[in-house]
Amino acid sequence: MNEDHYALAQLYKELEDNVTFTKAHDFSVRIVNLYKYLRDEKNETVMSKQVLRSGTSIGANISEALAAESKEDFIHKFHISFKEGNETKYWLLLLHRTSYLTDNEFNSLIEDCQELAN
Repeated sequence: MNEDHYALAQLYKELEDNVTFTKAHDFSVRIVNLYKYLRDEKNETVMSKQVLRSGTSIGANISEALAAESKEDFIHKFHISFKEGNETKYWLLLLHRTSYLTDNEFNSLIEDCQELAN
């Protein structure tokens, strides 16, 4: 394994060992699958793109925070992640109230989203 591959493997290992990153990444996968479901099965293309953008941004900003250049940068990235989580909750609630998500789907997703905020 050359040095670049080793460094990349080490980075993935460090990220996978971080519980917050892992939960955010798993949530992002759920959001991508939700987007595909809403687009393909429900023919919904506006709110699904919004929840895709905000829901995957949570993990992206946590990932950036873990590579922050300073304490202030770290705090800033986590704050952005928190705000994206609030926006994601809004879109999930709207999808639920407009009957695109069942009670069970909504409760499961909102619980995971809330756990990330904690």
